[in-house]
Amino acid sequence: MGKKKMNLAILDMNDGEPNQGMRCIKDIVARFDSQVSYKVFDVRGKAEIPEINDYDLFISSGGPGNPMDGDGNWDLKYFDFLDQIWIWNQNYNHKKYILFICHSFQMACRHFGLGTLTKRQSNSFGVMPVHKTADGQKDSLLQNLENPFWAVDSRDYQVVQPDLKKFKVLGAKIIALEKIRDHVQYERAIMAIRFSEEMVGTQFHPEADPVSFLIHLKKPEVKDKIIASIGKLRFRKMLEHLVDEDKIYKTNETLIPNFIEQSIQKVKASKLLTLI
Repeated sequence: MGKKKMNLAILDMNDGEPNQGMRCIKDIVARFDSQVSYKVFDVRGKAEIPEINDYDLFISSGGPGNPMDGDGNWDLKYFDFLDQIWIWNQNYNHKKYILFICHSFQMACRHFGLGTLTKRQSNSFGVMPVHKTADGQKDSLLQNLENPFWAVDSRDYQVVQPDLKKFKVLGAKIIALEKIRDHVQYERAIMAIRFSEEMVGTQFHPEADPVSFLIHLKKPEVKDKIIASIGKLRFRKMLEHLVDEDKIYKTNETLIPNFIEQSIQKVKASKLLTLI
């Protein structure tokens, strides 16, 4: 008899919109095929939420639109799901581990009251440097990544003005910030938060791979919009970053695998403890 695999739930927040992100997440999870089996839940389209008793690991995806909008059904179910995980982890040795990406990250920050969610002056899109904080340099999620490391950023919204009292109450830590922009007066957006030992999230897209990003950039409407926004020279630079093995390829190979690998080890260790 083979070893029993751990169950991983992927929460799809794309609301039925075609995207490369889900393919990328599935591709990364497939690297752990011998240890993990997964199921996808359509959160925004069908209000599907995993039963937390049935899963050890969760990855909650990015998605389009305003993270402050909901229909009063799926969004309330999602927030209840976040509370269930939090409460479970306060009460049981066998923990549940979740990674939030982009849209999910913004919703989690909003739910836990960790900062102010605002619409950006303009869309942030491209391959960007992400800076680890002092806490981020020690955080296991970001191990084996340079400081700064590179990631795909695609957002109209951002989390700023951290509520430090709330951070302290939850034991949460900011582990990454966006690049320093000396020439503008805007605040640096929060790019990653360790909500708790078991819950962590990124504003950027750690799942993105060069293939997915290139497919996106080849769409005429996307390409034209970017060139109009940043110019041809910076657009070409973005394409160069795509083929650089030390940039998004490295992040794709490192961050989500860190999350899955480390979570598997912790779940195994906790299950052993309960057997002793």
